[in-house]
Amino acid sequence: MNVRDPFNLHKSPTYQILRHTTRQAVADATQRVRGAGVQAIEAGSQAFEVGKQTLEEMTSFTIPQNVPSFTSPQREMENRAWAASGITARSPNTNNGMLGGMQDRVGNFFEKKTDLPMYKDKPYSYVSSRRRQPLWRRKRIVGIVTFFLFFVLYVFGFFESHTEQKEGRSAWSWLQRSGEKDLVNWDGRRERVVEAFTLSWDAYSRYAWGKDEFHPVSKRGRQMAPNGMGWIIVDALDTMILMNLTSRLSHAREWIGTSLSYDQDQEVNTFETTIRMLGGLLSAHYLSTEFPNMAPLTDDDEGAAGEDLYLEKAKDLADRLMGAFESPSGIPFASVNLKTNQGVPSHDDGGASSTAEAATLQLELKYLSKLTGEAFYWQKAENVIKVIDDNAMEDGLLPIYIYANNGQFRGNNIRLGSRGDSYYEYLIKQYLQTSKEEPIYEELWDEALSGVRKHLITYSSPSKFTVLAERPNGLDKPLSPKMDHLVCFMAGTIALGATGGLTEAEAKKLSTWSKRKDDDMRLARELTQTCWGMYKVMATGLAAEITYFNVDDPPLPASASHQPPEFFDESEDAEWRKDFVIKPNDVHNLQRPETVESLFYMWRITGDVKYREWGWEMFCSFMNYTAVEEGGGFTSLSDANVIPPLVRDNMESFWLAETLKYFFLLFSSNDLLPLDKIVINTEAHPFPRFSMGQLFKTGWKRRPRGTDGKVLPDLPADPETKKAQVKTANEP
Repeated sequence: MNVRDPFNLHKSPTYQILRHTTRQAVADATQRVRGAGVQAIEAGSQAFEVGKQTLEEMTSFTIPQNVPSFTSPQREMENRAWAASGITARSPNTNNGMLGGMQDRVGNFFEKKTDLPMYKDKPYSYVSSRRRQPLWRRKRIVGIVTFFLFFVLYVFGFFESHTEQKEGRSAWSWLQRSGEKDLVNWDGRRERVVEAFTLSWDAYSRYAWGKDEFHPVSKRGRQMAPNGMGWIIVDALDTMILMNLTSRLSHAREWIGTSLSYDQDQEVNTFETTIRMLGGLLSAHYLSTEFPNMAPLTDDDEGAAGEDLYLEKAKDLADRLMGAFESPSGIPFASVNLKTNQGVPSHDDGGASSTAEAATLQLELKYLSKLTGEAFYWQKAENVIKVIDDNAMEDGLLPIYIYANNGQFRGNNIRLGSRGDSYYEYLIKQYLQTSKEEPIYEELWDEALSGVRKHLITYSSPSKFTVLAERPNGLDKPLSPKMDHLVCFMAGTIALGATGGLTEAEAKKLSTWSKRKDDDMRLARELTQTCWGMYKVMATGLAAEITYFNVDDPPLPASASHQPPEFFDESEDAEWRKDFVIKPNDVHNLQRPETVESLFYMWRITGDVKYREWGWEMFCSFMNYTAVEEGGGFTSLSDANVIPPLVRDNMESFWLAETLKYFFLLFSSNDLLPLDKIVINTEAHPFPRFSMGQLFKTGWKRRPRGTDGKVLPDLPADPETKKAQVKTANEP
C-alpha cells in the first residue's frame, strides 16, 4: 500500500493527550467567556473591533485535518504536520502545537491586540464589510465562540465514555483515500493544498526569511549570494497570487521592494536564474495586472508608485543576464556574473553549457521583449535555436552538452532527462506562446517527437509499460532503460502539443486533427501511467529520482504490441512490480513537480478524473511522509523507499513554485488559467499567449534538408546570382 493509514487514533496514547489538552483549553476559554460576558457589551467600539477581527480569524481557521501518531515509527516525520496551519508570516515564534495554536486564537479573543496584520488572506469572491454593526451583533460573537468550543469538545469525544471509542469518521479523514469519487469535494481538496503551502511558507518566514535556501528540519536558512537572490520568495509569488494569499504576498512584495537587489558581485547559473527569478517576476507582473482581484494589493494598482515593481526588477535582472549571451557562437555561457555582466563557462563538462539550459530561456525573454518593446532580448533568445538547429542532428534529437565558444555539441549522450529535457518542452511552447505564428517551432517539435518514437520508446517486461529511455553513447549505440523523474514532464507536453491546449474533445472537431495526434494522445496516456507507477512502486508512494526498467534484449520497438495493466495491484508480490528497478543511489525524492504537472495537463485535456485521483493520492503521500515536526513545513527525502523515510533537510523552491501550484490547479476549476490562453514555463510560471504584431518576427530560417534529413551543402552561386545578391544588399 502506498497511502497508509498511520493514525490509529483509537489506540494511540496521543489521542488521550489531545483530548486532555482540548478539555484544558476549553475549560480555560470557557472561564474567559464567563468573565467577559459583560465586558463584551460594555467595552464599546474598541471591544467590537477586537471581536470582529477575531471572528474573521476564526472563520478562516481550519482545524488541522490530520493528527499523526507521535509514537508510531511510520509517523516520525509527520509529527504535528498541521501544527502551524493558519499562522501568518508575522506571527511570533511561540508555536505550541495544534491545541496551543487553538488556545492562542481563543484566548486572544479576550485580549487587546496591538499588532494586527495589514492584510487578511481572503477566499475567492469574498469582500468583507467595513460597516459598523449594531450592539446586538456583538453578543452574537460570544455565542458563536461558545458554540465553537462545544463543537470542539464534541469532535474530541468529550461527551463520550472515556473507556470506549466510537467507531466512525475521523476529524482527519481527509487524508484517507476516498472511494466515493462522485462525492469528492475538489474545492475542499484544493484548500488542503493551500494549507500545505501556508504551512511551508510560514515555516520559511519564521526560520529563514529572506534566505535563498531553507532547511526545515534544522530550521535555518542560507544565502546563495551575499545579500540574497530572493530564490524562494520570488519563485513563489505567482503561487500566492493564484491562492489569494494577500497578507503573505504583501510581506513578500515589501521585501522585494526594499531588500532585493541584483547588483551583487555573484556568479549565478544563467538557466536557473532565468526560469525561477526572471520567470517568477514576469509571471507575478502578468497575474497582478491581468487579474487584479487575485490577492489584490493597492501597491500594484494602476497609477500606484509600485505599479511596475515586478517588471522593473525583471528588466534589471535580464540586462545583467545578457552578458551570458556574449559568446562567439551566441550560445549562452552556463553562468554569468551579475555585477560585471560577464559570461562564465561551466566549471565542469569541458566548459560546455547544457543543451536544456541554453535552450530554455526563450519564453521568458520573448515575453520581456513583448512587455518592453525591446527586440534585443527576443533576438538573443531565438538565435540560440538557430545555432542549435544548424548542427542538423539526426531526427531532431540532441546531445546534452553544447559549447558556447563554437556552437558545436559535445559527446553523444541523448536523453530527455537532466540537461536535455526542457529544450524539447520549449519548442512546442514557443509555437503556442506567439499564437501559432511561428510554425518553425512546431516543425522542430514534430521532428523531435518522431525521433523519440523511433529511437527512445520501448516497453518494460513483463507488464509492457511504456518507457522513454536514453541513448548515452549515441543513437546507433545500445539503449539504456532509465527514466529520470524529470522525464515525466513529457506526457503532459505531448498532450499539450496534440491539442494546442484545447480539450481533446474540442481538438478532435478541428480539421487539423489526424491519426498522428491520436497516436500522440495514446503515448501521453501511456507515459503518464508509467510515471504514476514510479510512485506506486515506492514504499512511501513518492517516486525515486531515477527509475530503471526491466526490458527485453533486444528492447522492443515503439511499434511492438503492448498492453500494460490498467490498475496497479496493491499487493507486495504483484506482477507489475517486476518491471521497475530502483537502485540504492536513486531512492531520494526532491519534491519534484513533473508528474503532477503531467497529471494537471492530462486532466484538463482528457477530462479523465483518474488523473485527479492519482494527484490526490500523491498529495497525501507528500503530507504523510515529508512533513516536518513543530511546524517546520515539508522536506525532501534522502530515501523515499523506507518507512519512516530518511529526510534530506531541504525544501526546494520548486516545492512552492511548481509542485504545490500544480496540485492547486489540478483540483481547481478549468477556467483558472485556461490552457488555450497561456503557456507555462518550465518552473510553472504562467505567461499569456500573444500576437507578434509589427515589431517582432521569426528572425531565422532552417537550412535546407535532403530527404534523409541532413543539411544540404551550400551551393556556390553563379556570377549573375552574386550580382543580384549584391544589388539587393545595397538597396535602401
